[in-house]
Amino acid sequence: MLAGFFEGLSLVFQPLALSLIVLGVTIGIVMGSIPGMTATMTVAVLVSLTFGMNPTEGMMLLLGVYGGALYAGSIPAILIRTPGTPSAAATIFDGFPLSEQGSAGRAIGVATVASFVGGVVSVVLITFLSPQIATVALSMGSPEYFAIAFFGLTIIASISGDSVAKGMLSGLLGMLIATVGLDPTLGQPRFTFGVPELSAGIEFIAVMIGLFGLAEGLDRYREGIGSLDVKQDVAGITPSLSDLKNIRNVTLGSSVAGTLIGAIPGAGGDIAAFVTYNEAKRWVTDATPAFGEGNVKGVAAAESGNNSSTAGALVPTLTLGIPGDSVTAILIGALLVHGIQPGPGLFEKEPGLVFSIFIGFFVVYVVILLLGLLGAHLWVRVINFPPKYLWPSILVFCVVGAFALRASVLDMWVMVAAGVIGFLLRMDEYPLAPMVLGLILGPIAEQNLRRSLELSNGSWDIIYTSPVAVAILLLAGVSLVTPVVLEHR
Repeated sequence: MLAGFFEGLSLVFQPLALSLIVLGVTIGIVMGSIPGMTATMTVAVLVSLTFGMNPTEGMMLLLGVYGGALYAGSIPAILIRTPGTPSAAATIFDGFPLSEQGSAGRAIGVATVASFVGGVVSVVLITFLSPQIATVALSMGSPEYFAIAFFGLTIIASISGDSVAKGMLSGLLGMLIATVGLDPTLGQPRFTFGVPELSAGIEFIAVMIGLFGLAEGLDRYREGIGSLDVKQDVAGITPSLSDLKNIRNVTLGSSVAGTLIGAIPGAGGDIAAFVTYNEAKRWVTDATPAFGEGNVKGVAAAESGNNSSTAGALVPTLTLGIPGDSVTAILIGALLVHGIQPGPGLFEKEPGLVFSIFIGFFVVYVVILLLGLLGAHLWVRVINFPPKYLWPSILVFCVVGAFALRASVLDMWVMVAAGVIGFLLRMDEYPLAPMVLGLILGPIAEQNLRRSLELSNGSWDIIYTSPVAVAILLLAGVSLVTPVVLEHR
């Protein structure tokens, strides 16, 4: 660990890597400040820019965009009651009332500090937890990995929104798309329809760019892309000592809780933010003013929970190869492009890269604190940027990014097809996150199940006789049944 830590330090504290962090955070804040520009979409569109970089430099840029966009979603949530990203929705409850009271600057300052604390606390926690989890994961075999992948797939039920059925269908569609290519065991083509290029499978990043870039753009044009007009003066951004003391406990508690929630595959920042806000509301009994009426503790709880989930989502991503949320799913794809397979072996094969991700994410939140407090007036103006100029540029980036993957026209058409499918699913309110989980976890579950059955000559006993696999499958059962029961109630 110590050798990997120092190697990570040397990789991050290079002029180019640090410059990419600052650039990524700036791009993330700009895009996150514009309502509708989600962190997932921004990272998906920009991932193609990292193909010519080494893995560490590429990850620094993407992590900067990730952290910056999630933080900046709070700015329009506070000013115009419209979250820039879905995970900033809980910030509206107390952020917007503060803005109505003329304290928008105070709310943005508290959100910035809470985001910084949440990010830093989560990075410190995962730096010590992840290697231990990876060590345990290395002792697992194919039955255990099948159980883990199956457990990850059952998370689909809990991230399906209002309809579990629609979420499950979306996840199954993702699993179906992932079967295109060569059979992993027999090496026979399947669902290639005589197209030789499809033998290599569907390019995952092209699908992601289409689902979260092109589909979002098409949906925006369908709804209309009128401009916003924000004229509110923002003053008093730097939090006072009394505000810092007031939010200290709720921020630290929400940061730890948000990290743990973020580490659950598929949970994401929006769930973390709502849970931490709800818990703060429950435990702070002497709130004055009340939560929902402009209490800075509400802003701090939502933002620290939201931003701490980002590093938490890296735990299953790096240790098990299972995405913690949609953005980390794209990060897995970016690593795969560079020939790096996320999972427990990553800590042994690429310790420098792993610790550079941890250290780089720490630096990302330091940059967010500085840019957030010093540039708040500028970020407020970004909300007024004309969408009629922004969205055409994003659509062009989608096409160029898909083609840049392998210089393949097929990948471009895959991106377009995924965008159209994503657009149609959004129109009928089908969630897209389950499809991402199906795309990534479907092949992992299939390969490890078939490998397990081959080792046991077709007997399922190899899974039933593994205590770890049985325990994980029982958790999967609980994960699958709970949302159905709650929806029924």
